[in-house]
Amino acid sequence: MKTILRGGFVVSGRSSKRADVLIENGKVAKVGHVLKDAPWDTEVVDVSDCYLFPGFIDAHTHFDLDVCNTTTADDFESGTYAAIRGGTTSIVDFACPNKGETLAYGLKLWHEKSDGRCYCDYGYHMTIDDWNEGIERELDDMFAAGVTSFKMYLTYPAMMLPDEQLYEALVALRKRGGVCGFHCENAGVIDAKIAELKAAGKGAEVSSHPLARPDYLEAEAVNRVLRIAEAADAPVIIVHTTNRAALDEIAAARRRGQTVYVETCPQYLLLDDSVYYDPDYSRAARFVCAPPIRTVDDADALWKALRRGEVQTVSTDHCSFTLEQKDMGRGDFTKIPGGLPGVETRGELIYTAGVAQRRLGLADMCRVLSENPAKLYGLYPRKGVIAEGSDADVVVYDPHANHVLRGAELASKAGYTPFEGFETSGSIRSVYLRGELAVDRGTVVGGKNGQYLTREKCML
Repeated sequence: MKTILRGGFVVSGRSSKRADVLIENGKVAKVGHVLKDAPWDTEVVDVSDCYLFPGFIDAHTHFDLDVCNTTTADDFESGTYAAIRGGTTSIVDFACPNKGETLAYGLKLWHEKSDGRCYCDYGYHMTIDDWNEGIERELDDMFAAGVTSFKMYLTYPAMMLPDEQLYEALVALRKRGGVCGFHCENAGVIDAKIAELKAAGKGAEVSSHPLARPDYLEAEAVNRVLRIAEAADAPVIIVHTTNRAALDEIAAARRRGQTVYVETCPQYLLLDDSVYYDPDYSRAARFVCAPPIRTVDDADALWKALRRGEVQTVSTDHCSFTLEQKDMGRGDFTKIPGGLPGVETRGELIYTAGVAQRRLGLADMCRVLSENPAKLYGLYPRKGVIAEGSDADVVVYDPHANHVLRGAELASKAGYTPFEGFETSGSIRSVYLRGELAVDRGTVVGGKNGQYLTREKCML
């Protein structure tokens, strides 16, 4: 069966143009204005006045993750169900072996969590929270398995590495053509600040969370990682970037000639730190994530950096917990599980707050949600573009179908959204995954057809 999407505007990372899209055998067979005479076995779908985006790629999710003495609300089944409903046709999650475990064990465990359960295509980054000769030897096996990107932490004792090992790991990855993302915060000073806040009687206040993790401690860690990367002559990714000070450190590294890729998330673009000062514990605790949500000025700086191409991707860091799980932190803010749901709402939020508000163009949106993550994580041109030979992953966006976001109507098992009551400009009308209709007017009609993605090296 062939399908023609007729009359829409095909969006790329350079422009948008009215064109028909012919889908055949799961691939884009043709894009153009010459698809007038459809063969008898072709379904013609009228998408007039809609935008056709390449399937969105969320390269920062945490499904079925054990953390903070609990497990995330969304596993790979519910998480990818929410993802495809929101136009995300590919996710890259984080395989997380514990200290003392092999990378092979982590990869096997994540396959067991996800294989046969995903509604969209999926791959993994590999977390490196231990470093020795055995881990280094395993890197070649990871590349052979299609895992070409990695992550290291400058916070969380169970996951941190000392600077010497960060350097050694970066050198080993650079030699193999890999790329590593970093969670940047200064763990030691954060712990000291937490102790000060508790000593001052503020251990139960949600508003202590951003005070313990200020922007300059994120910026300090960004600077430290970039200087270590300079010594290793290695490219790096700064994930979930939140503030102007961190962007300044990144700009300085680029002036030195370093290759630095930057990711941010919708919560840092659309929300501000006033959310932590709500006197109602539950309403404030639901926004706890690390790094914290920052100021309006920081959000403005991120939007400008996106528009200038200084921030390459917008992912979600989807790490969902129910409000009951968030309640674990009553009396001690450090016990609130950190993370937000977001994999389902990202596309509509970026279109509404970005394109509709003229902060971004359609091509910008395509780059940060589709094309750049495909290139950065070794999926291009199979993913990230609507072009002959690419996977027929297509998001049909109706710019006139406004609606209001309600947590009760979303698929995540978190049961809430940080963007409750947010009115969108338009909405996702339908989603195709490798040529098959997966979502039709908000209803997931496809099954657990996600395929594991073996990825190439960075192409950005």
